[in-house]
Amino acid sequence: MGSLGPRRKKIRIAIDRGGTFTDVHTYIPGSDEPEMEFKLLSVDPRNYKDAPTEGIRRVLAHYRGAPVSRDEPLDISDVESVRMGTTVATNALLERQGERVAFLTTKGFRDLLVIGNQARPHIFDLSIHKLQNLYEKVVEVEERVTMEEFLENPEKQPIDVESDPELVKGLTGEPVRVLKKPDLGVVESQLRDLEAEGFKSVAICFIHSYLYPNHENEVAELARSIGFDVSVSSELQPTIKMVSRGNSANADAYLSPLIRRYVRDFGSGFKGGLDAIASKLLFMQSDGGLCLWQNFSGLRAILSGPAGGVIGFGKSCYDPETKMPVIGFDMGGTSTDVSRFSGTYDHVFETETAEVTLQTPQLDINTVAAGGGSILHWKNGLFAIGPDSAGAHPGPVCYRKGGPLTVTDANLFLGRLRPEYFPSIFGPKENEPLDYDAAAAAFYTLTEKINSEEGKSFTPEEVASGFLRVANESMSRPIRSLTEGRGIRTSDHVLATFGGAGGQHACDVAEALGVERVVIHRLSSILSAYGMALADLTHEIQRPKAAELSDLSDKELTEEFKILTDEATATLVAQGFSDEQIEHELFLNLRYKGTNSSLMIRKPEGSWDFTRQFVEHHEEEFGFVLNRDILVEDIRVRALGKTPDSNVISVSQALKSVETKLVESSKKASTTQLYTSGKWHEVDLFKLEDLAPGERIVGPAIILDQTQTIMIQPSWTATVLPRHLLLDKASVSQSSVGLPAETDEVDPIQLSVFGHRFMSIAEQMGRSLQMTSVSVNIKERLDYSCAIFSPTGGLVANAPHIPCHLGAMSYAVAYQAERWGNSLRPGDVLVSNHPAAGGSHLPDVTVISPVIDEDTNEVLFWTASRAHHADIGGISAGSMPPHSKELWQEGASFLSFKLVDGGRFDEEGLAEIMLKKPASYPGSSGTRTWNDNVSDLKAQIAANQKGIRLIQDSIKEYGLPTVQKYMLGIQNNAEKVVRNLLRQVHDQFDGLPLEAEDQMDNGSKLKLKIRINREEGSAVFDFTGTSREMYGNLNAPRAITFSAIIYVLRSLVKEDIPLNQGCLAPINVIIPSGTIISPSLGAATVGGNVETSQRVTDVVLRAFQAAAASQGTCNNLTFGYGGEMVDGKAKPGFGYYETIAGGAGAGPSWEGQSGVHVHMTNTRITDPESLERRYPCILREFGIRRGSGGQGKYNGGDGCIREIEFRRDLHVSVLSERRTVPPYGLAGGEPGALGENVWVRHDEYGTREINLGGKNSCEMKKGDRIIIRSPGGGAYGAL
Repeated sequence: MGSLGPRRKKIRIAIDRGGTFTDVHTYIPGSDEPEMEFKLLSVDPRNYKDAPTEGIRRVLAHYRGAPVSRDEPLDISDVESVRMGTTVATNALLERQGERVAFLTTKGFRDLLVIGNQARPHIFDLSIHKLQNLYEKVVEVEERVTMEEFLENPEKQPIDVESDPELVKGLTGEPVRVLKKPDLGVVESQLRDLEAEGFKSVAICFIHSYLYPNHENEVAELARSIGFDVSVSSELQPTIKMVSRGNSANADAYLSPLIRRYVRDFGSGFKGGLDAIASKLLFMQSDGGLCLWQNFSGLRAILSGPAGGVIGFGKSCYDPETKMPVIGFDMGGTSTDVSRFSGTYDHVFETETAEVTLQTPQLDINTVAAGGGSILHWKNGLFAIGPDSAGAHPGPVCYRKGGPLTVTDANLFLGRLRPEYFPSIFGPKENEPLDYDAAAAAFYTLTEKINSEEGKSFTPEEVASGFLRVANESMSRPIRSLTEGRGIRTSDHVLATFGGAGGQHACDVAEALGVERVVIHRLSSILSAYGMALADLTHEIQRPKAAELSDLSDKELTEEFKILTDEATATLVAQGFSDEQIEHELFLNLRYKGTNSSLMIRKPEGSWDFTRQFVEHHEEEFGFVLNRDILVEDIRVRALGKTPDSNVISVSQALKSVETKLVESSKKASTTQLYTSGKWHEVDLFKLEDLAPGERIVGPAIILDQTQTIMIQPSWTATVLPRHLLLDKASVSQSSVGLPAETDEVDPIQLSVFGHRFMSIAEQMGRSLQMTSVSVNIKERLDYSCAIFSPTGGLVANAPHIPCHLGAMSYAVAYQAERWGNSLRPGDVLVSNHPAAGGSHLPDVTVISPVIDEDTNEVLFWTASRAHHADIGGISAGSMPPHSKELWQEGASFLSFKLVDGGRFDEEGLAEIMLKKPASYPGSSGTRTWNDNVSDLKAQIAANQKGIRLIQDSIKEYGLPTVQKYMLGIQNNAEKVVRNLLRQVHDQFDGLPLEAEDQMDNGSKLKLKIRINREEGSAVFDFTGTSREMYGNLNAPRAITFSAIIYVLRSLVKEDIPLNQGCLAPINVIIPSGTIISPSLGAATVGGNVETSQRVTDVVLRAFQAAAASQGTCNNLTFGYGGEMVDGKAKPGFGYYETIAGGAGAGPSWEGQSGVHVHMTNTRITDPESLERRYPCILREFGIRRGSGGQGKYNGGDGCIREIEFRRDLHVSVLSERRTVPPYGLAGGEPGALGENVWVRHDEYGTREINLGGKNSCEMKKGDRIIIRSPGGGAYGAL
């Protein structure tokens, strides 16, 4: 690309087309003023058709010093390059406004993307709203391949591919069995039918195509020959995980035609069209690299704009001398993007956007729904920000179009925005200034409402300031996730603020994070466009690989990388780059054997020691290393056509180049009133263009540049540098955010802040556990929960993952709190799973850590994490025996065991409980996954320690009395909301008792009567009449009933309130002892947690008449072998456990969702490719069981069909319900269909289909299949 070289004296234009504004940056070499930047409205049809074209026209007019007509195509012979980022793809995805797409996939998987990972997006949303899929029609192609070997095989044997005609080598050299080739004649007929229906775009994803793409390639070639636009999953990203790859192919097929049309329309604005642009037009991709317009695709365009911002602050605000990492804080109108740069760009390879899981390289950018246009809410005694936004129309109150109160209004009302410095573009005719009076009046009205409800005497300024504090805390949460969630202290960063609203919040967000320096580039309001000007053109190649790293010599790696680097280099050379302008980044995607978490490791400088790099990164990222082989998953090359860093100067260099001095008062443009730190100040207002490098401004003050307002808080100092504004916090000062004076009263503003803070702590615990665990159950299926608790065990805040854990965990902590009192020491850690100690079932192991005051030895808080361990011993692999009768049959049990004593991990004592004791019972064994158990327990300890440190940080920041006061305050707030809910329910049912009954498949009844006291807002939940304890494993510990109640109450509130112990404070629960939901100590309980819990939930929902019954089961399936003791040693093998989605119940205004997990669980399911790669099975079908939902005014959701064929002899167990008693309908709606478990058995009598019933175990032979047909949901309302 000769035109990109540094010798040409033509102008370079970079454009970021956002939703509201289009930002333009221009570099004019050799000019006295080499840079030009401005903003224009993205949509302004009265003045121009296309904003980027208009931006280029204005640049050309400036450059040539003569007018350039809007009515004629532009001559861009003066232009060296146009670099663009666009929101076209993002908006189309969010609004579901893409191309009509037909999806071609392997037979048996037509519904795979509908089911996805089977988890519902919002666990308390009974209607389970999900966005529609991107494709309009699915075509199943009869083709099939599978893995010949499986990773969990402890008895691996060499496989001779040549000896079997069905075996071929995949791209990695691994043997692949071709079970069926596609009949291209049939496929052509299917494609012709699609053509006749008007489809022009198809997506193709076949199972295991990342490894064996031949079938996809054949079908793609055929589709292209017919004239379709084709997106092929193995071409886009040849990486394992069929769901993600299928979604990615659909996203590309859905968006790429729009991108091509947009580029074509854009090109029509230039003389000669796109042909004349040739290699001048480049687009920013989600990975932070540019590509030629011909290569710009929908899949790579989704983060086009935000990616430019990351490149912008990474290249302009990171200081290579200090090497202090930088947090990017990009605050816009509707949302805020946060990211991190520490010298290299962090990429992620699987993300979720608009409920679509995408598999493609993207910069690691996290988005929170809080921006200038976020609506301010006063709800249930709390201040809340968003997630809804006022948008550009009607916009905030101050836009004069009848909009709601927003963050922008708060900033205007408090003096952080000055109307006289804004253009007069507001109001119905878009010719009026910002309306300060309207914003002020709205805050006065809201303040009166808050004071009336709370008995307070807030001023409107305190209310507005309070909302900003809550907004800042809300925006800080994803930043903490990006840093603390990875074990990195947030305070050890610089904050780089950009975006139109960032300058108003920079100091406050930094204060909330403990960050003491903020860097604002002079081009910060257009930093995404500037980043595009600095970005490199990139080309990536990735190939799958299957090898142990230790088996690859440096020579072999060199040769393999050379193949890819030569290919990537040739691509860039063809685009005009010289070899000297091209750099390469080499990566291996590595993971430990036996784990699913891989890391993309860059080749170290001057070395091929990937092992050391991987170990160091693994310990940094996950907190541990393993003594296991390291496997190579992929080999990746990223080639960069370099762009010279024009005018980039580091902060350190800039500080050395200037002499700092206090600014003279005469430099101020005016003075203005600013509310901060709890009072009004008269402060100086400066214009940035009037300030010279080296001048310092002490806050409070306001600095304006052409496109943004920057507020300098008290105790902060701004230093003007040639290219930056540097904000530094004084080492000792009162917080600038205006904390209220400490009193015994709970302040609702501070309460709202602490609500975010407590939840953030629990979230960081959860992220830590997922990152540091090794088992599939925890890391992939997310079968865990983390929470913080009061000294007595009351739930304070949780990271909501598994509803069944939520209420139950508090009873586990309360048991230990009472048992140990204040006898624990710092560093002690307890473990428990026993039903008598608040456990749910034995595989759910709870690790509990005290937060101890070292002076008094009192427990201040508790942190705890509960996780489902894949095996803890017992009579069957997976520790989920369907026919257990006694607790000991289900594995190891801990009533209360000190796992860590004063900092020492008691592995010997743990082995006694998990290995020796279970094996002492007849027919039982110790845990079959000892190493994973130990690793996961250590991960749970680490998660708890993360929580402890963050709680201690909060105590250090606010003081213990304040933290404890708001711990109680947040619980009292939840209690108040639930009491109000109960009063509403009382009125709805005219004060009559609420009664419901349901039963288990064995006839055991669950009865409930709810009596509500309206005056108190309290209720009695009386389960008298429930059947007695059974000689089986469906007994549910008492704690499970509390989980079901707290889940239903939280779901009925329908608003985002804190979930904690306060929700249960108004509830008195009567559970007769000796019943199925309050069994004796030795009762088996493994099914109670997963099955009876669902029935308790059904009964509570039925009493409230809130929703028809959902599938009411988890459809627990386990298979494996090994574990038997042979010559004193456990026979090697494996155990696999999964739960399967079904139909959700309908409600009074919604249809039930199909193929989704419901109520007390929300675990993910293993991707089909991962399942077959790890285990000896073929997933023949995973789809929706159509017609299984109940029929009514609102139909129940359909269940699923999951059919698995086994490729070796295995022990298979199923534990399920709703095989005899169907999920009920409500208000005249029909029940959902019963579930069914079928064994397709091949033996000397032929092929038989055998009903296994709801609970059974069997020894299946090679070639046998199990078919799980999960129940549908009940309907609501008569037809």
